[in-house]
Amino acid sequence: MAKTVRLKDIAEKIGVSTVTVSKALSGQKGMSDELREKIHALANEMGYIPSISRKVDIFSKSYTIGLLISEDNMTEYSSYYTKMHQKVSQIAMEMGCFTMLEVVSEQSEKKKNFPRIIADKKVDGIIVIGRLSGEYLTSIRENFSIPMIYLDFCNHTGDEDAVVADSFHGAYLLTNHLFDMGHTSIAFVGTIMAEGNITDRYLGYVKSLLEHSHPVRKDWVIPDRDLSTGEMDYNRFFKLPEEMPSAFFCNCDVSASMLIKRLNEKGYKVPDDISVAGYDNYIFPGLCDIKLTTFEVDTYEMGRNAIYNLIRKIGGERYRQGVMILEGHMVLGDSVKDLNA
Repeated sequence: MAKTVRLKDIAEKIGVSTVTVSKALSGQKGMSDELREKIHALANEMGYIPSISRKVDIFSKSYTIGLLISEDNMTEYSSYYTKMHQKVSQIAMEMGCFTMLEVVSEQSEKKKNFPRIIADKKVDGIIVIGRLSGEYLTSIRENFSIPMIYLDFCNHTGDEDAVVADSFHGAYLLTNHLFDMGHTSIAFVGTIMAEGNITDRYLGYVKSLLEHSHPVRKDWVIPDRDLSTGEMDYNRFFKLPEEMPSAFFCNCDVSASMLIKRLNEKGYKVPDDISVAGYDNYIFPGLCDIKLTTFEVDTYEMGRNAIYNLIRKIGGERYRQGVMILEGHMVLGDSVKDLNA
């Protein structure tokens, strides 16, 4: 009979504490992505089975998992979702499952043309990566009885299962960091209500400002994309205010890179003249020459929890229902100047 693999066994092999292994396998913060992935790989190699799944071996079955992504999230500068798609596919393979990707066009959403992988019954369950319209998703759910998990967004309908990052708290912490670095005039870059993540990050920014007794200035909220289409446009947006702040907090790293380009055009140097912070810790190669101070979203843990919950949902087992919120961590770069020095 095979020996049961314990957390202690994994910890001893990798040279860390049992607490660290437990945190890594349960999706908690407090370590690098490299160490987290190393622990997961070793746990899989040693045949570790989480206690929640010991009673029923649901992972002995192989499922085909469909991945739906809006075409808006597959553009040149939206490669964050390409990264997330790759992570999800990798994790699904580690769990013995296969994935099928279908990119949903704007026209298909408007006409409510159902994805072929669902209509042709090619998949056992669906993970929706990045936002699709609420009406479109409701239409799918009403016409097909297929297990579904939303990844990196939720519609707050009360009956959906989703895995999201804690954008509100992350933005709050990052704005607090700017205050800690001596910045008292901080602007926000992002089109509010264009995406749920942007709005959450704006609200985290606002909370930090209010706690530091600083009012929210409308002229320091800088749009970066079209409100209706969500398309980022350097020529139409990223307009600098007449009175400049000492720092900008951008809703994502791509937005931060475009802002830095605009600042350079106007003769400002980052971080000597103006500080800039981003979000996501993922940027399209070649867009930015400076290492950004940013807040990393743990895409691996998001993907792992989405796959894990979907497999249990497909198998009719108990799973974490509702919206699961995962924390990230700050990444210090060279784009923020310490005014206290």
